[in-house]
Amino acid sequence: MIINKAALNRQSTVMVLLVFIIIAGISSYASLPRESDPDITIPYIFVQTNFEGVAPEDMETLITMPIERKLKGLSGTKEISSISDDGVSIIKVEFNPDVDIDDALQKVRDKVDQAKPDLPSDLPDEPVINEVNLSEQPILNVVLSGPFSLKRLKVFAEQLEDRIESVQGVLDAKIIGGLEREIHVEFDMDRVAFYNIPISSLLNALKNANVNTPGGSVEIGKSKYLVRVPEDFKHPDEIDKIVVYEKDGRPIYLRDIASIRDHYKDPSSKSRFNGIQSVTIEVKKRAGENIIRIIDTTKQILQEEEQILPPTLEINLTADKSDEIRQMVADLQNNIISGLLLVLIVVFAFIGGRSALFVSLAIPLSMLITFTVLDV
Repeated sequence: MIINKAALNRQSTVMVLLVFIIIAGISSYASLPRESDPDITIPYIFVQTNFEGVAPEDMETLITMPIERKLKGLSGTKEISSISDDGVSIIKVEFNPDVDIDDALQKVRDKVDQAKPDLPSDLPDEPVINEVNLSEQPILNVVLSGPFSLKRLKVFAEQLEDRIESVQGVLDAKIIGGLEREIHVEFDMDRVAFYNIPISSLLNALKNANVNTPGGSVEIGKSKYLVRVPEDFKHPDEIDKIVVYEKDGRPIYLRDIASIRDHYKDPSSKSRFNGIQSVTIEVKKRAGENIIRIIDTTKQILQEEEQILPPTLEINLTADKSDEIRQMVADLQNNIISGLLLVLIVVFAFIGGRSALFVSLAIPLSMLITFTVLDV
């Protein structure tokens, strides 16, 4: 009763508050992110280590067990399990549901860093630590196809990748398929044995030659110049002149014991569209971002790039999540309008007059207040 009397005595204040609720609610509804699936935190963290050519028993002894010993000291863990296979070790750490996953991820990184001195010194890559994040699932696939080689398609994809990653809210644009250039050095083992060259010397010679060496700086007059010695390989002809060994005072060049080919890496992924080889760009968004806005901006970028790219290049979109979300939002709006009309009809039938109008306004106003609170 006190609230009712206060509202009746201050009708102008109530009207201003009503207008504010409507404006704030509509603005919040327009800016709220729209998703078909909510962000769910899954308390799992995986530690994966690759060591090509190592047997499962050795992977367990050399990799899995040293890391597990450090991880067992973590607090808040529910279970730690592992799989050791040919050249790969995967450790799964399950935390209690009430544990902050970001803090848990940092603690796992710290424990893995503590275990690194116990790992083999010739381990090619460091352990990779990942969390399970459903929000990082692709929201759109951009598929490139046409009468081009996979190498050329990947060049087009890399061009689009840079533009897509510049869109606000995009976490990553990952290229699937295509070919990546790689220079192959194939040793003639008979010649290597003839010269009696250790394999380690060959590998070290290649590794040391394929580097960029900083040379400090040089001051000439009032200017200061940075000195750099670029030695990274760009063409096979640059490699065959490397001196890999010396025997009896005579240098042995790489071309004397190996053949060098300009080739491609073994593909780790393949993409096909309607049975034709293609290259796909997976677009992932950041948590809490608006999917519809991101995809609309991406489509606008693709339309701009189509004016520059060859006309025979086909750009198709698959797994577009914005279509599903738009349908769900349309259903929600339809249900709101239908419910409001039904309430209006029922209230007018039994109450009638101005009272029915104010009672009916309670539904949209309460929703607008909810949108405003969610957007804060």
